[in-house]
Amino acid sequence: MSLEQQQELESEYVMHTFARKPVELVSGSGMQVKDAQGKTYLDFLSGIGVISLGHCNPVLVEALQKQTEKLMHVSNYYYVEGRGELAKTLSDLLNECVLESERTPWESFFTNSGAESNECAIKLARLYAKTRAHKRVLAEGGDEACAHAAMLSAPQVIVTLDKSFHGRTLATLAATAQPGKQEAFQPLPAGFISTPANDIAALRELFAARGNEICAVMVECIQGESGVHPCSPQFLAEIRRLTQEADALFICDEVQCGIYRCGTYPFGFQHFDVVPDVVTMAKGIGSGFPMGVCAARQEVALVFEPGDHGTTFGGSCLAVTAGRTVLDYIKAHDLAIHVQEVGAYLQSSLKQLAGVIEVRGLGLMVGVDLADGISAPEVVNAGLEAGLLLNAPGPHTLRFLPPLICTKADVDEMIARLKNILSA
Repeated sequence: MSLEQQQELESEYVMHTFARKPVELVSGSGMQVKDAQGKTYLDFLSGIGVISLGHCNPVLVEALQKQTEKLMHVSNYYYVEGRGELAKTLSDLLNECVLESERTPWESFFTNSGAESNECAIKLARLYAKTRAHKRVLAEGGDEACAHAAMLSAPQVIVTLDKSFHGRTLATLAATAQPGKQEAFQPLPAGFISTPANDIAALRELFAARGNEICAVMVECIQGESGVHPCSPQFLAEIRRLTQEADALFICDEVQCGIYRCGTYPFGFQHFDVVPDVVTMAKGIGSGFPMGVCAARQEVALVFEPGDHGTTFGGSCLAVTAGRTVLDYIKAHDLAIHVQEVGAYLQSSLKQLAGVIEVRGLGLMVGVDLADGISAPEVVNAGLEAGLLLNAPGPHTLRFLPPLICTKADVDEMIARLKNILSA
């Protein structure tokens, strides 16, 4: 079927929620994808940070094929092979920068997407506040009626950051502090307020005024959709201090910056010397297979009881296989250090380009601001002509999220093509 026929069918029968590029991609290998006309593209977006091992990684393909032949889905009413092992691996990775004497287990709830992971975190934060309020009254000698009343009045406000992005379900959209994305879908669920990123004074004022209402602060340590903007270590440390003082939870949304995307460590928060209470993830953990996780320190996770939360497809046999294979492959091929080295090389190379005024990020999560007069969306369109898959999260901003297997030679090739585009 031709591209034109595909466009006609999608125009008629697929909801118009994406402004798609005029390319039909049909196959891929490693850093490259090929369209229906046989043209090859160097991929520096990787499905928005998803294809961590590169397209059609043979190890992942083989693992999924074998699992498909064996068992695909039985629901969460039953145990399946590998899920406990994957959860244990994730707990170890989340504890990687914690002193061994201070490590506690993390428990995981397996989901299908980043938004679903964040929905789980939101429910967990509110239930945790209610459960603690209930137990506190009983411990102080109050009766069940008083304890129930305390539950109903427990803190429920979740603080997020301006320009954040946590998903497109109603609750995660309410957490996404971007009015332009929210306006059409009002009324949104209540209980969310935002504060400017890296503004410690504003954060302190917010807690001074409304600390007794706050059950959690949810942040991306590196905001991806806004154009790759890292939080400062001082700001994140202050979030940790204030949440501990207020008996609130610190939630890190690692959907985009987690799973070694930032290099060196498994998760973005580990670059900032903080330890949150809840961590959400998705994207790169499945390297193309739909998968997500909401992980919480055991003390927090234990407030969930059977029936409090659930999913039909999360943690399926195939998802568990994908997650285990991805993490095993990253470890076996030392991709953590590789990502750090290639990411630094990518930033250094981008800084040399005419028209680039700022480069920021960690590892292979890099944002670039272009000079006035240079349209990032036009650069993306020109990139298609030059055989590049790029992304523009803003009118003058490019975002680079290549597969974690990206090499310095791939960077050199991309830079050469991008240089020609910017100088045209």
